[in-house]
Amino acid sequence: MTKKFPTLFVSHGAPSLIIENCPTRDFLQRLGKDIGHPKGIVCVSAHWTTQEPRVTMHPQPSTIYDFGGFPDELYSLKYPAPGDPALAKRVLALLHSQGIPGETDMSRGYDHGAWVPLMLMYPEADIPLVQLSVQPHLEPEHHLAMGKALQPLLDDEVLIIASGSATHNLRDFFGRKLDATLLPYAQEFTTWLKTCVIEGRTDDLLDYTNRGPHALQNHPTPEHFLPFFVSLGGGGVGRVLHDAYTFGAIAMTAFSWQ
Repeated sequence: MTKKFPTLFVSHGAPSLIIENCPTRDFLQRLGKDIGHPKGIVCVSAHWTTQEPRVTMHPQPSTIYDFGGFPDELYSLKYPAPGDPALAKRVLALLHSQGIPGETDMSRGYDHGAWVPLMLMYPEADIPLVQLSVQPHLEPEHHLAMGKALQPLLDDEVLIIASGSATHNLRDFFGRKLDATLLPYAQEFTTWLKTCVIEGRTDDLLDYTNRGPHALQNHPTPEHFLPFFVSLGGGGVGRVLHDAYTFGAIAMTAFSWQ
């Protein structure tokens, strides 16, 4: 019997999440066990931004350390999950079928937006994985359309996981402790976001810059929120899977749709 996996959005936080003792690390370690092993994974990461959608094509992508100033042990970690050229081609074909341009990329590896949560969820790194980029110069509607285009993958035991951040104000992140006091503006936006997901208020979400409280303070730049709209495009009933904060400013909220 074919299992249909949910579409996920996870907040990946700082790269050090993988070595920090915090609720989100524990949640991600449970999540993979809870939902089981898919046949393949498509990960939409906030840390791969391109003019048009691009999909990783290499059969064995490298691990990218796209960060600086973190503990040395992070730079020795590797996530050797195999790529999947056939799945990459299918992702691209589905996008093209809906009039969304894009191309494959043979050189791109796995950035920390992908390997940090997936190393916690699936530490064996035995599930074929492809990454899909986001386009910060395009609107949420474009990313929602990408998610809708990928819906047929859900019928083939493929997991679509979008990795970004429910809030992402780095100015208020730096210099704060992991368990710092929660900033009210981050809490207000996250509360609004959770309500919109649960109630299926897609129009409000697409217009988040105008309708979300303190939206631009929480997301001065959009790239960490755009993966959310790809996962939203998967359709189904939205649920809150996890609700926590790090450094008082970064909401680690996770959602599923099924």
